[in-house]
Amino acid sequence: MRRKPHSRSRLGAALLVSILGFCVGPAADAQSQKKAAPGTPRAATAPAARKRGDVAAFRASVNKILAAPEVSRGYWGLLVEDADTGEVLFAQNSDRYFTPASNAKLFTIALATATLGADYKFHTTLESNAPIGNDGTLGGDLVLVGRGDPDLSNRAIPYDKRTDREGPPEKALADLADAVVARGLKQVSGNIVGDDSYFAGGRYPSGWSIDDMLWNYGAPVSALEINDGTLFVEIAPGPQPGTPASYTIEPWVSGFYEIHNELVTGAPGSKQELTIERDPGSKDILLRGSIPADAQQHSLGLANTWPAEYAAALLKQLLEARGVKIYGKAEGRHIAGLPTEATALAAEANAPAVPPTVLAEHVSLPLAEAVRVAAKVSQNLHAEMLLRDAAREKTGDVSFDTALQFAEQFREGIGIADDDMELSDACGLSRRDLVTPEAVAKLLRWVSQQAWSDIYRASLPIAGEDGTLSDRMLNTPAAGHVWAKTGTLGHVDAVSGYATSARGEHLIFSFFGNNHMMKSKPAEDVLDAITVAMVKDLGVARRNAKK
Repeated sequence: MRRKPHSRSRLGAALLVSILGFCVGPAADAQSQKKAAPGTPRAATAPAARKRGDVAAFRASVNKILAAPEVSRGYWGLLVEDADTGEVLFAQNSDRYFTPASNAKLFTIALATATLGADYKFHTTLESNAPIGNDGTLGGDLVLVGRGDPDLSNRAIPYDKRTDREGPPEKALADLADAVVARGLKQVSGNIVGDDSYFAGGRYPSGWSIDDMLWNYGAPVSALEINDGTLFVEIAPGPQPGTPASYTIEPWVSGFYEIHNELVTGAPGSKQELTIERDPGSKDILLRGSIPADAQQHSLGLANTWPAEYAAALLKQLLEARGVKIYGKAEGRHIAGLPTEATALAAEANAPAVPPTVLAEHVSLPLAEAVRVAAKVSQNLHAEMLLRDAAREKTGDVSFDTALQFAEQFREGIGIADDDMELSDACGLSRRDLVTPEAVAKLLRWVSQQAWSDIYRASLPIAGEDGTLSDRMLNTPAAGHVWAKTGTLGHVDAVSGYATSARGEHLIFSFFGNNHMMKSKPAEDVLDAITVAMVKDLGVARRNAKK
């Protein structure tokens, strides 16, 4: 038996069904069928598919690709189904466990869309227990309340082919500062508070590496995140070799982090070597290395380890720049590390006797735009927030344990058994995550039967066009005909989603590569080659069915 990351009690299927209103269809019915004994190999194809010449051609293509010396030493799991009939066209290790990397986001995006709805909006507010006086004085704390909006940044939304930025990264906070100043705020007698108590615990899910904590893709999870929990570090060469290199950091709060610059400018054409060092939880950041004198500016994304506190300090700085006098300090407000049973009591204890006054509000675009960003660019922090958002909204509990239970019950509700997969996080960064290609295909099939399936499909990267597939499978039959989520970790690659073959066959597929050590070419090239072969080889007569 596989050991769970931690002990978890179940929410109960009845609770989840009552919350979500699921009508579990064929995917769940399949779970009632008797399972094969452990170790029993699954047939590579269904009986009817074995007679098809196109399936034989694809099988030959796969065998050739996987027979290459470097490739054959890896562990590969493949499954292709006819999306219209559910027929298995090809399967290899499809019932075996694989580390999914960011393919885990497929489950999170489905959960968030199913539970919150595509039109759901996030509300971030500036609040106080007292109104602004006639003289412009706020007699108490000014509280910035985060409620899990993943896009408090200057990212251009709706997403269109690539991530564009519009103005400074703290734009959402600047807009809130402008709004409260427009209401007459001139001074705050109390503190500026960043309140992220909408979530509790799970800042770093089980299985994340300590190496991840430094970089933007491993930013700690909070209900109040500015600029994707990221500090943009821009490094540029000095005026001549031997002089210190320069840097800028955005968004920047003076005095919050201590920067130690040991960057130097190297000779033109010299090797560029840049590192950032920071101990976990420390506010001391060391910039070290060399950048050639003729190099272009180099960008790095550093995780902001104090999201709520930094948001409060940044808001304080923005207000002061607008002439507001702040007598207090910037601080964070949390509910952290509490058992599930205690979180509701803690939230109730922290609630003010009189409802606060909302002084300014930022309302997000609909959830459909948030899931599109999360999937297209594979944004880890966004996925983690979306899971917690859904669980918080539907259960009222702020804890991460409850969010994980909620996700497990969601999967069971659509027919994916507990022993088919295990996720310790929402984004796939955890090395403890395990899924099977069959579980992924079951999810994708269930999604295809939902009213919001087009929104889900549109959120996935398109081969050769956008997102994490923008530069993959270019100028191949797969370009523009594959909608899929990628996944990459050390020695792990994945791609799963939907495809339309060159002959018009509608396909669901899930491909994984684990335990590979490719040196002559990236492992993603192997999965791309199999995907292209799938699009090129498979298909009989075009079916009169929904795309």
